[in-house]
Amino acid sequence: MAARELFLRDGYAATTLQAIADRAGVAVQTVYFHFGNKRTVLKHVVDVAATGDDEPVALLERPWVARMRDAGDATAALEVWAEVSQEIYERIVPVMRVVREAAGSDPEMLAQERTNREQTLAAHGMLAEHLAERGSLRDGLDVASAAEELFVVFGIDVHVLTTHELGWSAGRWRSWAVSTAARTVLR
Repeated sequence: MAARELFLRDGYAATTLQAIADRAGVAVQTVYFHFGNKRTVLKHVVDVAATGDDEPVALLERPWVARMRDAGDATAALEVWAEVSQEIYERIVPVMRVVREAAGSDPEMLAQERTNREQTLAAHGMLAEHLAERGSLRDGLDVASAAEELFVVFGIDVHVLTTHELGWSAGRWRSWAVSTAARTVLR
């Protein structure tokens, strides 16, 4: 996608709608018509990175969710979650750097970054609810608290810290995240 390439190469501030149109081989009016502004283009880039395509199917309505729900036990469900999280992070981490750069100077992008985090917490809430429905949450742990703990363990910031800063392999991160989540939230 032309916009992704430009955002990653030049950053948010330097990427213009005209440059996106030129790279895509369309008139700038076409970009304005479909997206309206640069923020919306970046949001679309984030959405495509999260899902892996531009199909109109929400992330939590994808087949991997059924695979997670059908997993043999709670730990296996966490393993599916970690596997899919890793796939998403491979696509989205570079784009989120652009979002964070933009959030530093654009209040609307800051609001979008907050929305992204809220959506991610809500996704972990879905995982926590699933674990609760299985009767797998540790005693005394409510769904909201489990969601927060899962959000921290499986979160993008911890993933970046471990894999990018510390140099962990994807497999090491997945193994650590699953075992940590299991010790933290499961019976």
